[in-house]
Amino acid sequence: MNNRVALPVTDDNNVLLGIVTIDDILWVASEEFSEDMQKMGGTSALQEPYLDVPVFKLYKKRIIWLIILFVGETMTIAAMASFQETLEQVLVLSTFIPMIISSGGNSGSQAATLIIQAMALGEVAVVDWWQIAKREVKSGLLMGVTLGIVGFFIVFGGHYAFDLFGEHFIRIGFAIGIAIIGVVLWGTIMGSMLPLLLKRLGADPATSSTPFIATLVDVTGLLIYFGTAFMLLKGVLL
Repeated sequence: MNNRVALPVTDDNNVLLGIVTIDDILWVASEEFSEDMQKMGGTSALQEPYLDVPVFKLYKKRIIWLIILFVGETMTIAAMASFQETLEQVLVLSTFIPMIISSGGNSGSQAATLIIQAMALGEVAVVDWWQIAKREVKSGLLMGVTLGIVGFFIVFGGHYAFDLFGEHFIRIGFAIGIAIIGVVLWGTIMGSMLPLLLKRLGADPATSSTPFIATLVDVTGLLIYFGTAFMLLKGVLL
């Protein structure tokens, strides 16, 4: 910030021990950036260039997170199984599952990336969590309403173009739209708060990688989706 190309290093008696130059700072910054990017991608940090890492070591760096995420997705299966009867009665609901859960996962990943970057630059800290939460709730609502309207018109257009959703297509469209609002809002909140929580617990915020957040939001997003559909379609299609 003060355009210095070197900084002194002193001991407790202010005796000069040496200097830290700009190239040292750039090297450390590059190493830290690479490590954070690898963690955010759902893998342990590599300590050497990619092509120099043995395949088995690369496997060990990646398989741990894949197993954790794989087991985590079993909760998605459990959530879907608990609403199996609902899916059997309104099969069309299953066709929107990829769109619903991807919307939540994408919004959560966006929020997490922004907060992790802001924390790395010193723009925000854990004590700012309430201010961050308020901003992300507003952003999540705006994005959710926008995507919810798009989702409603997808149902509306699909009905008139291909006669896909039957006579209750308006109610189905509202169920899809409202569910998307809830899922996107929840994903945004989770994505912004999880890095702060990890930092508060003394862990690396980059560990709240996008795959981890996406998996977490998948499970909760399905619960929001099916819960909303059940409430709006009960007595009509259910």
